[in-house]
Amino acid sequence: MGSLDGRVALITGAGRGIGAALARYFAREGAKVVVNDLGTAPNGSGVDASVAEAVARSITDAGGEAVADTGSVADFGDARRMVATAVEAFGELHVVVNNAAVEAGLGLVDLDEDTFDRVVDVGLKGTYAVSHWAARYWRDSAPPAVDRAIVNTASGSGLLNPLPTQTNYAAAKAGVAAMTTVHALELGRMAVRVNCVSPSMVRTRLTEHVPGMPAPVADGFDPTGPEVTAPLTAYLASAGCPLTGQVLSVRGGTITLNRPWPHGPHVERHDRPWTVAELERELSTLDVGDPYADLAASLQGALGGKGAFASRSALQDMIEDVLARARAAHAG
Repeated sequence: MGSLDGRVALITGAGRGIGAALARYFAREGAKVVVNDLGTAPNGSGVDASVAEAVARSITDAGGEAVADTGSVADFGDARRMVATAVEAFGELHVVVNNAAVEAGLGLVDLDEDTFDRVVDVGLKGTYAVSHWAARYWRDSAPPAVDRAIVNTASGSGLLNPLPTQTNYAAAKAGVAAMTTVHALELGRMAVRVNCVSPSMVRTRLTEHVPGMPAPVADGFDPTGPEVTAPLTAYLASAGCPLTGQVLSVRGGTITLNRPWPHGPHVERHDRPWTVAELERELSTLDVGDPYADLAASLQGALGGKGAFASRSALQDMIEDVLARARAAHAG
């Protein structure tokens, strides 16, 4: 018996990378899977229906149950139709995994409106759109005693790691984490649990350019393989899971409960408003953090040691190089 026996799951962005690994893992755990993927390039361009169809076929060839869906999560009508596809194919929908994402990194001064919108439309609006239509279906259908789950996909970018060229991607992923907690509260009475998985240093098409991304492990556990998030996602999708409103990061074999934007050091007064001079004095006593230090810590975690990341000027040089390479890649 699998942990997802009898569960019907719609997984978006399931044609490659993490999504494809999730679809196959869910099927092995007994779920009936709708494999959604538009089949785009990493930056969201192009369409290839064979991508979703190939994953669905690999599941059915292995004895599982799956159908392909090639709609765009960023299209409100397509999002509604993919929920309907799950119900028409398997008679029910228990789980939505919002995994679809595209990435087109550019520095702020080079980031045009279309590139910003394309990434946010898939990552943030797409998560909202599919969740909206699933929630509508659940509200209007079976009694709330039936356990339902939404599992969103965020990222270390936007939650933990400040990464240059990630304005659109980081904003979308941070927004997904914020929506998770809101939707968990709104949908609780409908017996719908909403959680979020935040992969970090997982090797996919979208992370090939990340400094220090290691090569695949030939044998045994691969801590950066796309399968690393599958057990946690399956647990969050299972009928017996008690968690809701949680954001959990996954890095290799480490799973951490996150509290996005936690309360930090503070100053306070209650007798009268602050003056600018008072704030200048008092806030200077707090440990406000440093985004350069945060970036250095992130890179050292990926690459090990200090080396080139020891000074702010070295980091600024590296950032300028990343921005220039992103600009050249976009122009090409």
